[in-house]
Parts: sequence; structure tokens; C-alpha cells
Amino acid sequence: MLIPMRDHNPSGKRPYVTYALLAANILIFISYYGLFANDTALMRFFMTWGMVPAALGAGFSFETLLTHQFLHGGILHLAFNMLFLWVYGDNMEEEWGHLRFLGFYLACGVAAGLAQYLSEPQSYIPMVGASGAIAGVLGGYLLFYPRARVDMLLFLLVYFRIIPIPAWLVLGGWFGMQVFAGLGPSDDGVAYWAHIGGFVAGVVFALPLWLRRGGRALWTRTHGHPPHPEAQYRFVRTDIPAAGRRRNPWLR
Repeated sequence: MLIPMRDHNPSGKRPYVTYALLAANILIFISYYGLFANDTALMRFFMTWGMVPAALGAGFSFETLLTHQFLHGGILHLAFNMLFLWVYGDNMEEEWGHLRFLGFYLACGVAAGLAQYLSEPQSYIPMVGASGAIAGVLGGYLLFYPRARVDMLLFLLVYFRIIPIPAWLVLGGWFGMQVFAGLGPSDDGVAYWAHIGGFVAGVVFALPLWLRRGGRALWTRTHGHPPHPEAQYRFVRTDIPAAGRRRNPWLR
């Protein structure tokens, strides 16, 4: 398993909207967390505020294209989405500006919901989660910073290691996996077409801004790297001495 931990792409402004989105998602999740003890009540809640494709097809509940973006099906669902937003959101907010970034984020979430609706228009399964909107952030990030380094935590059973990988490989690989899973048979409950739709929308919506920044000339100037010095991370040594293994004199 590879998990993004941070990127080497510091932003020059405080990402207030990213902070607000993180807080809103967490606080809303806390507000209905008690429903997880009652499956019937939880499903009723998700059927009301989640995006139900069949409801859209019947011509109502269009507000759920927005509300579903702030609901999550569990702690891990929330945690992974917020981690991706934390790693990638600040740079896109800096490119867009605060209010325009909010509009970009929500529009990507709406596009993700519509993509999922088109893939299963008769489904009565509610879709919840910010992942479609965050996929749009990933698409925009890939367009602007394809060679920014992202520190990925490699997790193999008991083996852990942080590996810096260029964004084009991380995000392009992630998108490829969504397409592969979306085109194949799957019953794991993941809305792959929402991820695909959100990502594509992020690229399309960010394209005019990228062109105003210079388009391919921007890539020529920066070679796909962030247009500022990359953050450098290192482990800091401490004054705590390392404890070695001492041989027990009573053992032969």
C-alpha cells in the first residue's frame, strides 16, 4: 500500500478554504456519528442527503449533488479523503485564490456526482464522500505540477518506508487504477466513476487557468516542478542515545 504523506511543494499563502473544508467534513461527520449504531437510521440519513442516482433520474434531490460531498461512510473513509485534501489542496487554492478554489472544488464534486449518476442511473444506492471533489483537486494538481515530488509511505506488512515519487506517477497511476476498476466488474462499494469524473473535471476546469499561466510555456520554465524552491525534509537526530543489545552474562 502506498499512502501520500506530504508533498515538496510549499504554498506561499495560508489555505483558509482548505482548512475550512477539512473542518466542515470532520464536524459534519461527528454530528451524525451516533447514527452508526443504528443501521436503519444511518441508511435513512444517507438516502436523504447522499446522492441517489435514481432520485436524480426522477427529477428531484438535486441538492444532494452538493450535500453528498460532506458525508462519509466511516472513519477511514473520512481520514483518507482528508489526507489527500491536506496534501494537495493548499497548492490548488494558491493557484485559484480562496473563493475561486471553493467554487472549483464544489464544481468538481458536482461533476463527480453526475458521472456516477450516468454510470448507474437506476441505482438506489446512495453515494457519499468528498473523494469526487478531491479527485478534481488531484487532476488540477497534475496539470500544474506534474513533477512535484510527493512523499509516499510504502507499507508492506511490517515494512515501512517513505519514498519520494513524482506527482505524474502518483496521480496518473491513481487515475489509471480508477479507470481499470471502473471498467471492470466491481462490487466493493467504491464509486469509481465519481473519481474518474471528478478527476477529468478537475483537469478541464483548471485548463483555462493553466493556459493563462502560460500553458506549455509554464512547463518549459518550470520543467513541471513547482515554480519555487521545493521543501526539503530530513529526519532530525536527537540527543537520546541508541540502546544497544547487551549480552546476558548468565547465558552461554
